[in-house]
Amino acid sequence: MKPLNTNLFKPLFAILAVALACVCMWGCGDLLREDGEKEFTGHYIKGNAKVIGFIDDSLVMVYDFQYWNQDLADGTQITGTGKQRLRVFNYRVQEDGPRWADTLDNMTEVYDYVKGQLSDSVIWGGNGRNTFSFWKLGEEPVAYGVRVNKEGCDVDYSVRALRPWLNGDIIALGEETINADGNSCQYAILDTTAKIITYKRLDKDLEWIKQCDDVRAWDNDVYCVILDDENANSVVLKNEKDTIPMPIKFAIGGFWGDMLKLSGKLCSFKNDIAECGDVIWYGNEIKFYRNNEVVVEY
Repeated sequence: MKPLNTNLFKPLFAILAVALACVCMWGCGDLLREDGEKEFTGHYIKGNAKVIGFIDDSLVMVYDFQYWNQDLADGTQITGTGKQRLRVFNYRVQEDGPRWADTLDNMTEVYDYVKGQLSDSVIWGGNGRNTFSFWKLGEEPVAYGVRVNKEGCDVDYSVRALRPWLNGDIIALGEETINADGNSCQYAILDTTAKIITYKRLDKDLEWIKQCDDVRAWDNDVYCVILDDENANSVVLKNEKDTIPMPIKFAIGGFWGDMLKLSGKLCSFKNDIAECGDVIWYGNEIKFYRNNEVVVEY
């Protein structure tokens, strides 16, 4: 088991007591002044916020960032983004604000720390090729470069998703590359200890995951979501041949941390049992519905 991966899968709740006591503050206003230049100001725009992950059957992680602009002495203006922020909300009951929040102090740093969810409390980022970062709630992000290695393939890809994998590794998936032919790489393994990403083609034991729209491992078992977006006859497989019963029919969905999204339903998934709540999230906004009415909005 690799050291970083072990840390990645520690539950959020062990750190919440500390994190809630040190929530970072944010807002609009002057940030700094540089010699010979006018004010450097930044502000959040609500429209850039998006859901980035789910922790359990009641908590959602929302990501946004701050736009900044600076008026230069020559009358011109420069703009950019920074201060990436993560907030944790209850998505079942409307509350006054987040349960937890943290903001990076990196106003002009050019680095994407938020690409997607890896585990219940870890967000990954980087450029998806030779740099990766891991931001665990309550801690500072860890970012580093990785060496690229290829085994049995020549054409690599930009990573679109990281998922927990067998032996404590991380599987790095591309956009529709798992079915790639010829000498193209189909998947990759990210070794966070050696800082190497190894691109590969599927061996005989893993060829079955070519049919998967989403895939990850729990312990020694591989789980796979196969979508049928026309007839809603999608399935969740375990180790190729075992079909896991789902409580509803679904057309779209996949893994969100340790949760499953089945169409609009958010479902816990433990011991091969999926249990879906009564809240619906359609995925295109930060609104959560119950009985066709908005119950939570941020």
